[in-house]
Amino acid sequence: LNTPVKGSRGLEPLKSFSKENNIPLGIIEDKEAVNEAEIHMNMGDLWYCIEGFAEFIFGGKLIDPSPIKSVEGDVNEKELKGKGIIGGSAIVMKAGDWVWIPAGQPHQHNAKGMARLFIIKIPTA
Repeated sequence: LNTPVKGSRGLEPLKSFSKENNIPLGIIEDKEAVNEAEIHMNMGDLWYCIEGFAEFIFGGKLIDPSPIKSVEGDVNEKELKGKGIIGGSAIVMKAGDWVWIPAGQPHQHNAKGMARLFIIKIPTA
């Protein structure tokens, strides 16, 4: 049994299996978490809320966008992080809800309590 921990984390065993097999899906647990705003230029995110509540902010404009840098120092111009979103729309997901975030759209998710979310990353055609 996983005990929720403050912050955001990927849950095992799916986290390791996905990484080892290069499969773009996972289960994320957020507890009292504020995640970075981001944009994926070549990939959409399909989210499903397993339990709890999570707020998603999407659309609008990314604040202070910058490309993601890998641990090795490589820069990926197609993956951007930002300090937040201006002018986006907000929804609260509950268990059983789905949210689709198309490629190129700013998005951010947060949880005041605890939420477990399933994510599938879908490359653009």
